[in-house]
Amino acid sequence: MRRVERDVSDTEIAAAALQYVRKISGYRVPSRANAAAFDTAVAEVAAAT
Repeated sequence: MRRVERDVSDTEIAAAALQYVRKISGYRVPSRANAAAFDTAVAEVAAAT
């Protein structure tokens, strides 16, 4: 069982979302053509979290 000692910050959620999208997309840094979709995916994952 995980013990929650404090709330997770928005910054931590955003960082985790970025890491997740990087992992599933295979891109550490997206091309300019894909940057908008990449950023949208990060924002949507963070919002869902």
